[in-house]
Amino acid sequence: MEPRMHIIETYFECCGFDHTFIQGGTSVYLWNLSKTFAARGHRVSIVTPAHGRLDDLRTRYDVEDLPYEDTYTLPVPLDPTVWQEFPAEAELALTTTAHRIRLEGVDLYFLANEWLNRLPDTFYPPYHSKGRDLVFFKPLVFQVDAVRFLRAWFGDEKALVHAHEPYYHYLLPAALRDDPTKLVVSNVQSNMPIAKKVYGPEVRRLLGLLGGSAPRPVEKSVADAPPAMVQYQQRTHLHYEYGPDNIAVYELTAEHADLIDFLSPGQLDFYAGFRDTPFEELFRRLPMADVVRRNAHKMFVGGCAISDQWLAWDPAEVDRAAVLKELGLDPSLPTFFHNARYAVHHKGQLELIRAVDRVLGQGLEANFIVRCISGSGIDDPLFHEVAARRAGRLHLEWERVPERQVFGYAAASDFCLFPSKFEMDTFLIAQGEAMAVGSVPIATDQRGMEHFRHADRPDTTTGFAVNRSFAEDDELLVTALTERIRQAVDLWRDDPEGYRELAGRASAVARGFTWGHCADLHLAAFTRLWRGEPARLDADLAVRQGWFDLLDDDGHTAEAAVALGDVDAYERCAPLDDAAARRLFAAAWARADFAACERTVARRPGAVATDDLARLRERAQLDPGNRHLVYRLPHAARVEVVSPADGAGGVRALPHVRTLERTAPGVFSGPLPAPGDLLLLTLESGRVTWDEVRHG
Repeated sequence: MEPRMHIIETYFECCGFDHTFIQGGTSVYLWNLSKTFAARGHRVSIVTPAHGRLDDLRTRYDVEDLPYEDTYTLPVPLDPTVWQEFPAEAELALTTTAHRIRLEGVDLYFLANEWLNRLPDTFYPPYHSKGRDLVFFKPLVFQVDAVRFLRAWFGDEKALVHAHEPYYHYLLPAALRDDPTKLVVSNVQSNMPIAKKVYGPEVRRLLGLLGGSAPRPVEKSVADAPPAMVQYQQRTHLHYEYGPDNIAVYELTAEHADLIDFLSPGQLDFYAGFRDTPFEELFRRLPMADVVRRNAHKMFVGGCAISDQWLAWDPAEVDRAAVLKELGLDPSLPTFFHNARYAVHHKGQLELIRAVDRVLGQGLEANFIVRCISGSGIDDPLFHEVAARRAGRLHLEWERVPERQVFGYAAASDFCLFPSKFEMDTFLIAQGEAMAVGSVPIATDQRGMEHFRHADRPDTTTGFAVNRSFAEDDELLVTALTERIRQAVDLWRDDPEGYRELAGRASAVARGFTWGHCADLHLAAFTRLWRGEPARLDADLAVRQGWFDLLDDDGHTAEAAVALGDVDAYERCAPLDDAAARRLFAAAWARADFAACERTVARRPGAVATDDLARLRERAQLDPGNRHLVYRLPHAARVEVVSPADGAGGVRALPHVRTLERTAPGVFSGPLPAPGDLLLLTLESGRVTWDEVRHG
């Protein structure tokens, strides 16, 4: 039986109970989860800033002013390379008050002061305020205020503090680490770069003020990594380099939190190793990789869900013909639906609009409803040009509309399009909503979306998959989308029964993601923590990440090592014969892990066939006289040359990237790369990895 726990949710924005306060999905997530915890009999508190909206709240809710007043000066050391026109340290004079609303079994505590009351319309400081306006530190003020309030108001009460998004709570786990009455669970809401850093003197000064543990030494940069590889990461949005004396946010939270919570199994798996991405090889060189391994036993999936209201509405009540006619579309045609905020790179919307333009230009008979939500409109003229060119087949909109209207769009659609990129999605509620009403997905095979099963095998799949993308303007993704859209139309037209089966399967999968299920996952982990049970490493996670030294099952390890082409791990638990060597070589070759191929050859000379060895060692043919390269890899879809920038741009210099010409399947050619250049390989499987051309 579950103990009755006191769960304290804390985040910079926890206003999902009132639609006029919502800025992002995390707010809605927190309110739904909190209500469900309370309905299960737990005591639930929420601690969040008032954002200068107390008077507004008083018009609709009973707001109780609490006997709490905290007056102090907050010292904030400033990075001189960023805050060039400011003194070395800012001193923020604060008087913080607390106010409470009791709603649906949840106690909501709102903290207010002269800094937390700023930006009442947007809540979040704009990024351009960094180095220009001290309002940039509003989230930092909340972190310190939250810790001080938790200590003063709840005192020695035992409680589980569920904090959200490492960037918005990186001080909290360390500050509460030595408090035996406060358990801390850190929730990773979005896939921010795992090595995102903040100014070290700021962290040390504020943790000293809060009486928290001093952080470990600053994570060093990867001076041994090729500059082209390091610089390229900025294009992937997965990693950025920082100057000296900065501390990684995730390191602070992972090392000091009791548990680390993720929204989906794929998100957790991705954040543990960044497998098959351009960042994977560099990540393994970072000390952050050791931080992840060291704290992997804390990681669990708390999940996410689709709103109860959306699941309660009946799609059969939507008049499909009326909805489509209202949008100027033809109800007799198959209809595709996209619904996301306007984020051309994150959401793959540039490739999406190009694919829509291409298939309609080629004569495909279909409708498209494309929603790219933006309060300031869509600034890329291409979207408006395509909408005008494809009038009557494409409806483009960006305004916020009532949720019931969006539900009607989804229910009137036959397919939904979600070509998200860069692994920035961690659950993707919008895809689940569309699937729940029977819209068959065409979506990226991202780890953070794999729970929707659109990339499953044929007998369990819910739709169609396209490969992941880590390129900002990706022709491979455009081509894949056009192919999948055509396949979808063929299915809808030629195999109605097959389409209905997919639609039913998609709906059933999506409808399993309820807030009740999400609460079950959280409460199972919370209960073990509350009772003092030690967290345990998930053996399957260790296998997938290749952490074979953490496992005891040699048989399990041997097979997993073969899948990764890891001859070192294989030899630790099984004898290496010729057959095993060939399997290891084949697996490494399929992954384009040529160093692993060479290690296998070295361990078992003669085991690998002569032809396979020749393919390995002759994949790059150089013609120095003509300054030309011919590169052969049968399972490569694209080969790019990445040339490092000179040192003038500092740690944020961008490399030059050019694509080799594909002259035949698996054959690529172009000017000879210079010393220091690297090859970036995109495989047909979607894996992206690195190779080098050895001169001389």
